[in-house]
Amino acid sequence: MNLAVPDKDCSLCPRLKGFIDDNRIKFPDKFNAPVPSFGSIDARLLVVGLAPGLKGANFTGRPFTGDYAGDLLYPTLVKFGFAKGVFAGHPDDGVELLDARITNAVRCVPPENKPTGEEINTCRPFLIDEIAAMKNLKVILCLGLISHNSVLKTLGEKLSAHKFSHAAQHDIGDIIVIDSYHCSRYNTNTGRLTTEMFEDVFAQIKAAF
Repeated sequence: MNLAVPDKDCSLCPRLKGFIDDNRIKFPDKFNAPVPSFGSIDARLLVVGLAPGLKGANFTGRPFTGDYAGDLLYPTLVKFGFAKGVFAGHPDDGVELLDARITNAVRCVPPENKPTGEEINTCRPFLIDEIAAMKNLKVILCLGLISHNSVLKTLGEKLSAHKFSHAAQHDIGDIIVIDSYHCSRYNTNTGRLTTEMFEDVFAQIKAAF
């Protein structure tokens, strides 16, 4: 399958390319490249995050691996049968996704974890191609507003017709889009997102299957 992915030295977004180049100098032993998706293209669940974290996926090369967000995401995937293994925060920890795939709306790490609107739009063709290639896709879990907006634009939907809110469900053709607050350290530390709230979203996903 010829799935469109950014190459290791993708230069479509000059600011992001420059940031990665700088970090290759600072951290030469780290991944420092567009982070590929993780999981089977045949999966029914696609989890879409914002972008790689600087010392998380940008360092490890696996989405949500190496930073706090993965500490909540992966154990929840395991608990609800979408993964197996013990998550240890590094790409060779043996975790295997089951009927699930994880990607990001923006594949390269942005400064201060804030991609620009232009960068989000520039990276969207990769998400468009990925969703089109997932022939068994049933549910898309959007982690945060940027993910939600990018997915809706990918599906050709008007943002005004599908407002983001935690646990909101949007039926779009044969695909169900479900929203969650991002499982970031900030959201969990402030109580905006609790483990129980996140697990309730996964219960909702299981019910949709």
